[in-house]
Amino acid sequence: MDVIELLPRLHLLRFPVGQAYLWRDGDDRGELTLIDAGPAGSGALIAEVLAALGSDPRAVRRIVLTHFHEDHVGGAGEFAALSGAEVLAHRLDAPFVRGEVPGPEPVFEDWELPLHERAVRLLPEGDFVRPAEVTELAGGEVLDIGGGAQVVHVPGHTHGSIALHLPQHGVLFTGDTVAASPVDGSVIPGVFNLDRDRVLAACGRLAELDAEMACFGHGNPVTAQASRALRNAARG
Repeated sequence: MDVIELLPRLHLLRFPVGQAYLWRDGDDRGELTLIDAGPAGSGALIAEVLAALGSDPRAVRRIVLTHFHEDHVGGAGEFAALSGAEVLAHRLDAPFVRGEVPGPEPVFEDWELPLHERAVRLLPEGDFVRPAEVTELAGGEVLDIGGGAQVVHVPGHTHGSIALHLPQHGVLFTGDTVAASPVDGSVIPGVFNLDRDRVLAACGRLAELDAEMACFGHGNPVTAQASRALRNAARG
């Protein structure tokens, strides 16, 4: 796993498939928020990263999940058990995060199928530890992160996909609604969606938030003038 400092208070954690983010409030010993949690088996790896950064898992107060796919929630139950962190997800995706029912499969475009097959080969086999409890979100909440983090419901990739916007810092976590192309790094609508048209509409909504930095579920973040890149992605 690669660990990349984006800001003094923000680190990117890059897994073989997908990535997560650590946000720190306050000084070097301030409380932490984990946005997404990587695939199965990532809980212990995240704890090792925290130790290298001089923190303890118990400093992580919450895990905000942008959607239910395995490469984002697979480590959430394991890390929540290590840290005692609260796990939050949108109410429409929460049953899938808890493992009560299987989540709906994406509506694949033909060109996405080989990409998905390659990604699946990189994921651990079998099920994973599920969070004991999930706090359900509806969208519109303001969480106690970064001076007030706005939860934005952006259905399309999944029905319960969310983004997290920190307006005081100009930072936006998009989940898989938006991605950076593995070919040229350009900002594109996310892939493996339930409804691509809704994803394009969500890209437009996120562009209106006027973020300077956009952090994606896959690919390098945009660190300046992110809203302009999001507007381009909304055009499809």
